[in-house]
Amino acid sequence: MSLCGPPEVALTQCPSGPRRQGEAGGPYPDTALTILCVSKLTDVPKRILIGRALRSDKLGETLLPKRIALPVFASDPLSSVAYAPGEVLLVLSVAGVSAYHFSPWIAVAVVVLMFTVVASYRQNVHAYPSGGGDYEVANTNLGPKAGLTVASALLVDYVLTVAVSIASGIENLGSAIPFIVEHKVLCAVAVIVLLTLLNLRGMKESGKLFAIPTYVFVAGVFLMIAWGAFRGLILDETMKAPTADYTIKAEHQGLAGFALVFLLLRAFSSGCAALTGVEAISNGVPAFRKPKSKNAATTLALMGGLAVTMFCGIIALAMSTHVRMAEKPGEDLLHNGSPLGSGYVQNPVISQVAEAVFGHGSFLFVVLAAATALVLFLAANTAYNGFPLLGSILAQDRYLPRQLHTRGDRLAFSNGIVLLAGAAVLLVVIYGADSTRLIQLYIVGVFVSFTLSQTGMVRHWNRHLATETDPAKRRRMVRSRAINAFGAFFTGLVLVVVLATKFTHGAWVALLGMVIFYGTMTAIRKHYDRVAAEIAAPDEPSDDSLRPSRVHSIVLVSKVHRPTLRALAYAKLMRSDQLEALSISVDPAETKALKEEWERRGINVPLKILDSPYREITRPIIEYVRGLRRESPRDAISVFIPEYVVGHWYEHLLHNQSALRLKGRLLFTPGVMVTSVPYQLESSEAAKKRARRRADWNAPGSVRRGPVAHRPKEPSNKS
Repeated sequence: MSLCGPPEVALTQCPSGPRRQGEAGGPYPDTALTILCVSKLTDVPKRILIGRALRSDKLGETLLPKRIALPVFASDPLSSVAYAPGEVLLVLSVAGVSAYHFSPWIAVAVVVLMFTVVASYRQNVHAYPSGGGDYEVANTNLGPKAGLTVASALLVDYVLTVAVSIASGIENLGSAIPFIVEHKVLCAVAVIVLLTLLNLRGMKESGKLFAIPTYVFVAGVFLMIAWGAFRGLILDETMKAPTADYTIKAEHQGLAGFALVFLLLRAFSSGCAALTGVEAISNGVPAFRKPKSKNAATTLALMGGLAVTMFCGIIALAMSTHVRMAEKPGEDLLHNGSPLGSGYVQNPVISQVAEAVFGHGSFLFVVLAAATALVLFLAANTAYNGFPLLGSILAQDRYLPRQLHTRGDRLAFSNGIVLLAGAAVLLVVIYGADSTRLIQLYIVGVFVSFTLSQTGMVRHWNRHLATETDPAKRRRMVRSRAINAFGAFFTGLVLVVVLATKFTHGAWVALLGMVIFYGTMTAIRKHYDRVAAEIAAPDEPSDDSLRPSRVHSIVLVSKVHRPTLRALAYAKLMRSDQLEALSISVDPAETKALKEEWERRGINVPLKILDSPYREITRPIIEYVRGLRRESPRDAISVFIPEYVVGHWYEHLLHNQSALRLKGRLLFTPGVMVTSVPYQLESSEAAKKRARRRADWNAPGSVRRGPVAHRPKEPSNKS
């Protein structure tokens, strides 16, 4: 029988290199040396990619001023003007170019909805500044089920925000760079990985990187709108989009009645993509500098005003420059009566408008095109800040694994960031980084959260009005309740429209994702509640607090060698009530040799041999231990397992893994304690020396310096 295998090692942090117990510098065990060395080496790429670790008391340094919070939290709704107007025109093109005259009215409806949602969320950030956002509002006022529904909707929407934004940006770049079109899934995954690394460095640092292109994009769009208005209204010049001379082959001629209403509602629901990401600010209030609520509300108002102006301006310029869009441009766009063919690449609305206003190939056209493509990538950053914050709150409420509540080296919620990236990569791969397919899944979740959040806010004000007596405060509450009530009604109406018009086009996938998240979080909460109830310490004395009547120690033996002798010596030190050695007889000759060697050495510990006719090792030991437990339930059984410690990973493969399997089985046996007694082979000593030689080298970012007078003296590394 061979039980030697890799030991279980408890590691501790080693600031200046690994050392053994007894050496100057700290209590690091021999068994940890190799793993600590590997840990130091793996720290190198980590520090290069995400930077040095930050102390917990530096959290305030990562908080955002309004000028940085705007591009961090509002890049999604701001960038949506790059594709939301196009989605409206694409849907209307089904009825031909004559249906385009409805686009200003659709834009007005989107504007009203945007102002309603922004006004409603300004009430949210003042009433619930803790960062729970829609989840906290719904959970507090409508109950846990409503809160979980909102959380599920938001988690799905955040994942889709990343997938849609990245796919859209890749397609914009792909029109200029053929390589990206040919490998768009790979390129989309690469961009997600890059954004993940930037966010792992910390919110403030990534916010500074994202601020420049976002502000360039916003300034470029406003300049385009102003210059276009000046040329058209003041100079009375005619501006023509590249597609102005094309005609559209309508799939459905002369729509009227219910069919026309349904088409307009579908176009409106597509235009509502401009509202995605509005809720991220209410979820990210803790990331703002003080006064948090005021700064968040101001950022919301700025975001709403900018997004509405840009959206309406692009729609107006698209109409005046006669932009033409079609869902199947190669077939439905006609030039001189002939289809353009499958080789035609349809540029986005914003690109066509910029070409008409600035001129093709002009400096401003190139700058705006580059900023548009870049800001579409950065729009995913809204989700990178919203998803981890929400995941942390859900983990604190025991609906998600507790690891999501832990901040990483850079004080960001690293586990949530990685989880979001993984889910987005999965979606991008499944849907081939096709924004047209992905966008059909979009905005369902966000309007579920909008509606339930605003309904919860109405109940919030009703509860406070029932006890408030100050007339001035009551007037403010009544006004806030009216805003939230209108928001709940309007967003609920839009949710019905979105579900009716997008369900068969892919919205059902988003609903399925919400159901999966809801079920998973419910199961996690039940598990945590069950475990908490099971391990809760009772007020009265219990079996867990009673001292065992006796301790029966067992040392597992394969041969009489140094690891066995060390394990026996250690077991004797424990002063057990009963100590015995246990071996499994697989080969009669080996068993006979073991008995003879045991007697020759005069080892004063009884040796028990268990026969194993089927050559099993684990099962006989488990059955023997369980038998002892049945005979004396109040006794504690202590099992000592001698194990080798090796210095190379491949050496683990050369030794029997019976010890690992045995420990795994013993963990499920009540009243049994397992102790590993390590024995270091020469290869582990060589690994320890290699670790000492590397101890003076520090990974970038791992050095912790302080005042020279207070810096501890480096201990000697002499062996």
